[in-house]
Amino acid sequence: MSGTSYRFIIADDHPLFRGALRQTLETQFSNAQIEEAGALEDVTSSLERDGDVDLILLDLTMPGMRGFSGLMYLRAQFSGVPVVVVSANEDPQVIRRAVEFGASGFIPKSHGIDVIRLAIAEIMSGNMWTPPDVDLSADDGIGDLVHRLATLTPQQVRVLMMLSEGLLNKQIAYELSVSEATVKAHVSAILQKLGVESRTQAVIAASKIEAGHWQLGSETAEAAPVQ
Repeated sequence: MSGTSYRFIIADDHPLFRGALRQTLETQFSNAQIEEAGALEDVTSSLERDGDVDLILLDLTMPGMRGFSGLMYLRAQFSGVPVVVVSANEDPQVIRRAVEFGASGFIPKSHGIDVIRLAIAEIMSGNMWTPPDVDLSADDGIGDLVHRLATLTPQQVRVLMMLSEGLLNKQIAYELSVSEATVKAHVSAILQKLGVESRTQAVIAASKIEAGHWQLGSETAEAAPVQ
């Protein structure tokens, strides 16, 4: 494996951690091409230029990310590119959610270099890797909602992210460079897929899966106008 040329993207907003992870990959894969990204926008720009990437190592809390929305977007928009979450959050719920949204694995940042290398080797071999003490089969009662969210298209994920930030249709239209009619169509599709009747309910439904990540204040949720 060390003699094969691979391309990795390390997506994390902490330069020191990116550097440590880069050093780990360079030791493990001597011919690897490694890119660093400090925001979700940097990752998507790189993939749009060249989607031939063997693995993205993704933090959940860098700029542009809102809970699992970044992972959802990458898996929907670039489905052929595997993503492993590398996070300081070791909550079993978060790990299960990441896997349910299509991550090829979950590596806690607290793990030692040897474990991280083992995990990456397993994932690069086509296997799933998560901490062995985490039960991925545990059911917390919102599996159906997770599956519904996973059916959203990339653009619908972006619209839902913006709804969660309290943006109005005209603001979303401006950000996405589309018409308000297009935004309304996306909102309608989101409501239908999530089985809810209003924008506020969609935001609340999305917030349920985040286990502390996509949390919104009640003021934000209530301020989102119902369409």
